Amino acid sequence: MALPYTHHYKLLFSALSLKKSGSLHLQPICCVQCNSNVSSSPFTEKHSLQRYQRDQWVYNNSNNNQQLISLDGDDQAASCSVPSDSDSIRLNDIASQLPELRKLLEVLKHKRESCSGHVPNNGPGNVFLVGTGPGDPDLLTLKAVKVIQKADLLLYDRLVSNDVLDLVGPDVRLLYVGKTAGYHSRTQEEIHELLLSFAEAGANVVRLKGGDPLVFGRGGEEMDFLQQQGIQVKVIPGITAASGISAELGIPLTHRGVAISVRFLTGHSRKGGTDPLFVAENAADPDSTLVVYMGLSTLPSLAQKLIHHGLPPDTPAAAVERGTTPQQRTVFAELKDLADKIKTAELVSPTLIIIGKVVALSPFWPQSSKQASCLVEN
Repeated sequence: MALPYTHHYKLLFSALSLKKSGSLHLQPICCVQCNSNVSSSPFTEKHSLQRYQRDQWVYNNSNNNQQLISLDGDDQAASCSVPSDSDSIRLNDIASQLPELRKLLEVLKHKRESCSGHVPNNGPGNVFLVGTGPGDPDLLTLKAVKVIQKADLLLYDRLVSNDVLDLVGPDVRLLYVGKTAGYHSRTQEEIHELLLSFAEAGANVVRLKGGDPLVFGRGGEEMDFLQQQGIQVKVIPGITAASGISAELGIPLTHRGVAISVRFLTGHSRKGGTDPLFVAENAADPDSTLVVYMGLSTLPSLAQKLIHHGLPPDTPAAAVERGTTPQQRTVFAELKDLADKIKTAELVSPTLIIIGKVVALSPFWPQSSKQASCLVEN
């Protein structure tokens, strides 16, 4: 059973109580200087001007409302002059957002109460977990487009591309809840409470995720939490990065006589640990395809362990940065050389890694097409 609204007000805005009252000086974050590296990204960078333009509504009550300033030249994004302490950055940003979030919550509750005859049993609103694919907006499903254009509140991650967000309806309120290494704009628990509070107010709430919500997207955690509170959750799948990017490169994830299975692996360590490396013994199968998500930092160790457990050092592999977007960059190499070539190319997150003989079937594989033909024949 869902808890009373007053309880969730406290949870929704609990970030400000993480430190003792008076110990934190809260100021709105404002964008002040141009950063061309941010503007080149197809995704939402944590302190880009594009993000603050998109979410401008939630900063309306800031005393120092300077989120939007003019930029020199044609740059479309900016970095922010903010405290170096990431926890202070996060709390400052949330402090700026709280008044408008409270106001929207009250408006939606009032709307629900005044239109109770149109809402069965005055019940909660809908929550949609929507996958947006790896970045190319043309890969969205029709169902996803319909839902994101009719949302009341839309919470979006960092890896939802700017081109996808351009399709959002004009009356939809957007709120960035993205995560990057070392900086979470919202904790997972805070995201849970935002979804719950607005759903209880009768809103149509959309949670946008890159790729597919249920493939390394923590969609299962959000769905489980909401269902335990009596909120119905609808999942709209998206093309996961493995499928979208492999198709872009002409790599079949399975292929008769070459790869009889495919395995998706997160290369992202939990709390700085080495847990992705423990699967290397079972993942070192030359007849399977291995796709590694979020694996840039752990790839050198993972590659060594895969080779140690029997995967041939010359196994074809590819690393794809920002796949399916205009900024896509790709490195092809044998497994033993892949980490060094990624370092030389200076690939950055998000980068997907595909390991297996099927990589040699790609028309972009630098080796001869004769090699690929031999793989199929054998």
